[in-house]
Amino acid sequence: MWINTLLLALRSIRRNLLRSFLTILGIVIGVSAVITMVTLGNGATQSVQNQIASLGTNLLMVRPGQRMGPGSGTTAPSFKDTDAAIIRSQLAGITAIAPQARSSSTLVANGKNWSSIIVGSNNDYLTTGNWEISDGRSFTDDELRAGSAVCLIGQTVQRELYGPVPAVGEQLRVKKMSCEVIGLLGAKGQSAFGSDQDDMVLMPLRTLQRRITGNTWVNTLQISMADDSDPERVKSDLTALLREMRKLSPADEDNFNVLDTKQLADTFSGTTKVLTMLLGAVAAVSLLVGGIGIMNIMLVSVTERTREIGLRLAIGALEREVLMQFLIEAVVLAAMGGLIGIVLATGASIGLAKVMDVPYIFSPGVNILSFVFSAGIGVLFGYFPARRAARMDPIDALRHE
Repeated sequence: MWINTLLLALRSIRRNLLRSFLTILGIVIGVSAVITMVTLGNGATQSVQNQIASLGTNLLMVRPGQRMGPGSGTTAPSFKDTDAAIIRSQLAGITAIAPQARSSSTLVANGKNWSSIIVGSNNDYLTTGNWEISDGRSFTDDELRAGSAVCLIGQTVQRELYGPVPAVGEQLRVKKMSCEVIGLLGAKGQSAFGSDQDDMVLMPLRTLQRRITGNTWVNTLQISMADDSDPERVKSDLTALLREMRKLSPADEDNFNVLDTKQLADTFSGTTKVLTMLLGAVAAVSLLVGGIGIMNIMLVSVTERTREIGLRLAIGALEREVLMQFLIEAVVLAAMGGLIGIVLATGASIGLAKVMDVPYIFSPGVNILSFVFSAGIGVLFGYFPARRAARMDPIDALRHE
């Protein structure tokens, strides 16, 4: 009976192919929209996590001021380069600490100009920031102590000023200072905040302070925690140590901010997940619209086939058999729409992921759930027309014109 009922439903769909296609169009759009939105949302979440991870793993960022962002350090005293040595000697559970100062300047090399960020730090900056050296070397202890005129450059600076010619061993003028390029940093790409991480020059902290900025300010302390350490305990011990170093009384608020990049990643990921769910919910509305379209066409189909229904009932067909015929027809329509929607969504997701430069993450659960939901739409909106057909009086149905 089930096979015969299914064949009857397919035959009815085939008789009105254009109408059937227009009927399932709402389901196709709904399923493809939901899957595409969720897939791109998952890809965006993964992209944000990767970008934040590129800042450094198990990383604490300490800055003057009570909050991160513009103006955070305007009233709070900056750090000193000696603070890093004190923290390293007294704080357990850390593997590297990099005092950091920044400036911006126009770089000159090979008759070309390029504006970039100048970072002053030590070799721990490479460790805390997960930087690799693709060519050349890092700083020597003598260069760090003496504030020598040496630097490492990012891939963007290499491309803009030196092109395909290796920059290691060449001279680079930063303001009035000429420094030797001793290394080329590996590529990192865009950060989670939209900046180009490869557009930078790294030099010893003392070199930046003496020859570029003219002060001893340290804007940031980057601290890399050991893998087996307790981040909350390290953060708490660091806060207590900094309060003591900065001579804050128990009544004083912290005049510094300690940011755990893992918390930052969790915050960004949570935000993108909420937006993904919201977009998916909005797209799912079109599934309901598609279900209403199926119910409308099924009601029209029942009216058109009233005499056929009356004839089947008159020669002995049971009500449940008529009900199942029309219900299966609605479910098949919805399921076909779901399958087509999955195929379209896969292609759209792959294409849009490349355009948006986010990873494509295939989610079997989302695809299966969308297909099951589309079939459920067929059951939900196909039941009323099917019940109406099954409850027809055979005599009245045969008299229908």
